[in-house]
Amino acid sequence: MPSYCIRPAGPDDLDGARAVMLDTVYRDFGTGYVPRWHGDVVDPAAAYLAPARHTLLVAVDESDGGVVATAALDSRGPAHPPNPRFVAERFPSGETAQLRRVYVRPEHRRRGLARRLVAELLAFAAADGGYRSVYLHTDPSVPGAEGFWRSLGKVVHDEREDAGGGQAIIHFEVPFDAPSPATKGR
Repeated sequence: MPSYCIRPAGPDDLDGARAVMLDTVYRDFGTGYVPRWHGDVVDPAAAYLAPARHTLLVAVDESDGGVVATAALDSRGPAHPPNPRFVAERFPSGETAQLRRVYVRPEHRRRGLARRLVAELLAFAAADGGYRSVYLHTDPSVPGAEGFWRSLGKVVHDEREDAGGGQAIIHFEVPFDAPSPATKGR
């Protein structure tokens, strides 16, 4: 069984991270690259390495040094549109840690990598001190995605239940240890 190193991405990891992300949007989502949805995939350095409150993690296979999984966090809450207005209002930008790009190459799945990556992102959000909630959305058509996120979070809206089905996306809140208002900023 391979051994993995999980770490914040550096400049040398970006090509491997981008490959994992693009492979996922083509293979698992079937959408391919869509500029309005995937701009961060093309330029992960600007999206996740430059802003102080953002991060991109990678899981690296220690046997060959290749990036096999990614997970990112940013402070941009879900925008309306395309997300329902009440979801965007519940998770405002700047106060919401949004989990993104939690992707694992198929041959490395079922080894706990996604769970480890998410735990690291939640610790990052808690250490930041400015986030009051953690949000993500997932496409339930991706095998295993819905069950994985249900094991970690609470559904706040399932668009499949909307008239017309919305985007067929499920919106989640994931609990984390947010600082209390009395300790924020200490």
